[in-house]
Amino acid sequence: MFKLIPALLAAALAAGISPSAQADDATPGHPRAQVKNVVLVHGAFADGAGWRPVYDDLTARGYRVSIVQNPLTSLADDVKATQRVLDRQDGPAILVGHSWGGTVITEAGVHDKVAGLVYVSALAPDAGETTAQQYEGFAPTPEFVIETGSDGYGFISAAKFKAGFAHDARDADAAFLRDSQVPINMSVFGTKLTQAAWRTKPSWAVIATEDKAFDQAMLIHMAERINARITRVSASHAVFMTQPKVVADTIDQAAHEAGRSTR
Repeated sequence: MFKLIPALLAAALAAGISPSAQADDATPGHPRAQVKNVVLVHGAFADGAGWRPVYDDLTARGYRVSIVQNPLTSLADDVKATQRVLDRQDGPAILVGHSWGGTVITEAGVHDKVAGLVYVSALAPDAGETTAQQYEGFAPTPEFVIETGSDGYGFISAAKFKAGFAHDARDADAAFLRDSQVPINMSVFGTKLTQAAWRTKPSWAVIATEDKAFDQAMLIHMAERINARITRVSASHAVFMTQPKVVADTIDQAAHEAGRSTR
């Protein structure tokens, strides 16, 4: 076997690939793909701070990670917030959305810097559809209880929060998520999308198999409809916090595969 090494090295040099270039390409902590930017978009009720475990994992791998803070006041406002962050990227990016953030990246993902989309237990409407339509025909989720105030903004019930949103999180983490909720204008679920980025951009999906916010059949239906590469993981709706490595691994896979297609 060792006699083959000089021949293989000569072939590599003849192809214009230097040993140092190969070593640099595989250096731990440096993504080998051309896509080195990741933009994370949170969903309803939890803000961007929940992405911290995924952020830490990806930055350790060498990615430049940005986190959008959605105002959750309208689809248009959330899309604009996402576009502002995408405008700041220095090259192609993987755009990631959790839950309602999936609707946001579906609309915002047509941005020319988006190389691929990752849906993390996320909604994925089509152009001309509303987010609310995605629930039609699927089982209800009685443990995920939203309380809507007179102003039309919704919070998850404090009493039901851990069971419905983050049953696999530590009590302290679930309590922090519960007490730092960002309410969403419930009217956003009735807004029709004008774009569906997944029709032109490659997509990946992480499905939390213990998600109490969505019927499993609904998550699978949406992911299959957009032709996403699907990863399943045993986790709650707070999968971004309780299974960050699985989420980061999927984003890393998306960056590598989308990167090859942008070379």
